[in-house]
Amino acid sequence: MEAILATTAFALTAIGLYGLLTCRHMIRLVLCFNILEAAVLLAIVLLAYRPEALAPLVRDGEHAYVFPLPHALAVTAIVIGASLTALMLAFIVRIYKSRGTVYIDELKEWRR
Repeated sequence: MEAILATTAFALTAIGLYGLLTCRHMIRLVLCFNILEAAVLLAIVLLAYRPEALAPLVRDGEHAYVFPLPHALAVTAIVIGASLTALMLAFIVRIYKSRGTVYIDELKEWRR
């Protein structure tokens, strides 16, 4: 199970980085950023996974518990990621209204 999740996290990281490096459309860049964020969150939660462990809310004497801190960090990162996504999309809307395009190559021509 851990190997499948680790492979998925690695694949999502590769897809996100490839998209960030090759896409020239700003909305696609935001989507690639979200894919990369999902990969990081999956890796963080995977770090906390322990086979045969219980949730820390269960009060049983001799069982191993899952470490809850990575889960709390993941929830916090989800909220921050949603806020960043909303902010990036708001900036893209402003850029589109003022320049008429969301392609980075065309925006570079405006700068000259």
